[in-house]
Amino acid sequence: MLKGKNIILGISGGIAAYKSVVLLRQLVKGGAQVQVVMTPNAREFIQPVTLSSLSQRPVVTEFFSANTGEWHSHVALGEWADAMIVAPATASTLAKMANGVADNMLVTTYLSARCPVFVAPAMDLDMMAHPTTARNLATLAADGVHIIEPETGELASGLSGRGRMEEPERIAAVLDAFFASDGPLAGKKVLITAGPTYERIDPVRFIGNFSTGKMGYAIAEEAASRGAEVTLVSGPTALSVSSPRIRRVDVESAREMLAAAQEAFETADIAIMTAAVADYAPAHVFDSKIKREKAEFDSIELVKNPDIAATLGRAKRPGQVLVGFALETDHAVANGRDKLARKNLDMIVVNSLADKGAGFGTDTNKISIISAGSDTPADYPLKSKKAVAADILDFIATL
Repeated sequence: MLKGKNIILGISGGIAAYKSVVLLRQLVKGGAQVQVVMTPNAREFIQPVTLSSLSQRPVVTEFFSANTGEWHSHVALGEWADAMIVAPATASTLAKMANGVADNMLVTTYLSARCPVFVAPAMDLDMMAHPTTARNLATLAADGVHIIEPETGELASGLSGRGRMEEPERIAAVLDAFFASDGPLAGKKVLITAGPTYERIDPVRFIGNFSTGKMGYAIAEEAASRGAEVTLVSGPTALSVSSPRIRRVDVESAREMLAAAQEAFETADIAIMTAAVADYAPAHVFDSKIKREKAEFDSIELVKNPDIAATLGRAKRPGQVLVGFALETDHAVANGRDKLARKNLDMIVVNSLADKGAGFGTDTNKISIISAGSDTPADYPLKSKKAVAADILDFIATL
């Protein structure tokens, strides 16, 4: 959602200015046009040439250019921008913004900005906790400025406490989510299951599969970028989410995933079942680790796990869209069509382990989509899972 947006990145003079380089890269990578505006003190922490190289725009630091005498119009900047983010926002800059002290280009631009404004405070813990800072932040919030709260952790002073600027990736995600609020899925609630399930045998062993969750997480991020409020019910995985529009619910077993999915499905508009749920679970879970010598480990009695997609299919109400996934080794389309009907799905995404680059653990996928209203599957070439996620959501939009 950052693509094509005009963003002013204000940088004030604090040690956290080094993080602004990473933030700038995130914004540019997202497709935004970024104009950097620095306070004079910020130049002591980061060189303008680094920022201009990344933004492909001259950095504005003064009202007039020292070389050409050109006047930098804060009014024009304020009209140009779709958003302004000040990161880091020091105690001094926050105070000036809150009280309209327009003695530098950054604050003057803020006062001229017609766009939404965000600040990411960064300072030492005592400054952060000072009543003056609290008052200034409250004033800015009352004026409509979006406050991106600082983290708690080790600070440049060597102390530990609240005052670390939020990480650049998170700040970029906040801006992305803000622009997504008028996206095509704005107002929609999307449930996604992702990853494997682990069915415990004893405290150290389980029955599972090779799913990493990459496909489900890609769909979750894509849905959030389109404005949806996403509940991601995730089995064990090393992945993380970046969008603040994603609420992640961690589970381990199929039964835990079912319970979480049923709860979220009650209010969901769209449910996408990407998780690789174990079909069976041990009938008995041992309380302690089974020793190699124990005879009972020679065989494990299994019981069938609940079918999450089919359970939701039986509970589906008019207007809900339920999407299944099927990873097959043979007869992929025929097996997918059978599952589509049997589980009362609106569409099913089918991929095959026979296709190179598809399946578990890869960054790519090759899919076919079968919908309840069509006899012919929609086939897609091998793509990145991010691109596949966009294809899936585009197809859902047609239902």
